[in-house]
Amino acid sequence: MPELPEVETTKTSLAPLLGQRIIDIKVFQPKLRWAMPDDLDSLIDYTLDSVERRAKYLILNFLLLLPNDDSDAAQTATLVQRQLLVHLGMSGSLQQQSYGTENRKHDHLIIVFKGVNNTKVQLHYYDPRRFGSVLWHKDYSAKLLDHLGPEPLSDEFTADYLYQLIQRSNLLDHSADAVAVGKAKSKKQPIARAIKSVIMEQQVVVGVGNIYATESLYLSAIHPATPAHQLSHAQMIILVDHIKGILQKAIALGGSTLRDFTVADGQTGYFQQTLNVYGRQGETCPHCDAVLENIKINGRASVFCPNCQPIL
Repeated sequence: MPELPEVETTKTSLAPLLGQRIIDIKVFQPKLRWAMPDDLDSLIDYTLDSVERRAKYLILNFLLLLPNDDSDAAQTATLVQRQLLVHLGMSGSLQQQSYGTENRKHDHLIIVFKGVNNTKVQLHYYDPRRFGSVLWHKDYSAKLLDHLGPEPLSDEFTADYLYQLIQRSNLLDHSADAVAVGKAKSKKQPIARAIKSVIMEQQVVVGVGNIYATESLYLSAIHPATPAHQLSHAQMIILVDHIKGILQKAIALGGSTLRDFTVADGQTGYFQQTLNVYGRQGETCPHCDAVLENIKINGRASVFCPNCQPIL
């Protein structure tokens, strides 16, 4: 599955299309995780203005300048905005192709752009497993985005945030009655689930997938099954620092080299070549030469070093 670094790399790779106008849209298979809108062709003549990322979703912002019918109006044109919300699913990608390139078996959508120099290029939405989606942002943003936690590389994601969320220390009962009797109590118990599960939950922090959770915990010397509430604030500082660092490194290297993932310019990522433990169970630890072990946490493989990451 394309993870956050792959999606961020895809966003960056779409930069050559900024400012280009859509001249044609072809839908070959609308039945993805959710059906594509049947009015995607209404984007013809719109220009791609910007591309954003929220978690593993891409938000494509389009603009259209419409003439104003009122000749006396102060403005002579109206700017209309539309947004697409795109998810790459388990195996999807957005790939730029030369104009006239035929659609392949799993090309479900082709958007044809025309640049200022009249050159044309095609953007193909390719998704063999059809778990991705192409939707109108206004129709699905509340359902798909509003519940998400902070971005891992943002200033909002800090050790203080993660520690307080896990300890529930920011969820105290400050009602007048409780304060009056000096019995302000926590409404919820601290989170005792495995720390690896917690940092992979999208409501806690977005985009920390299995690869990056596994690697971050290894670099932090934290066993993946450690109950989250047992970690100290000092350990949270180390963990958050490694989560940020490893994601930044993965983005710089174009993401992990997944079997069927390429970005818009056809390149693949190289981060997998630098992995310490993910996918290496049975091999030796690069730090201490102990044999790497694997356990399942919430059904996901969790490779760790029993010597560098002892269970507390």
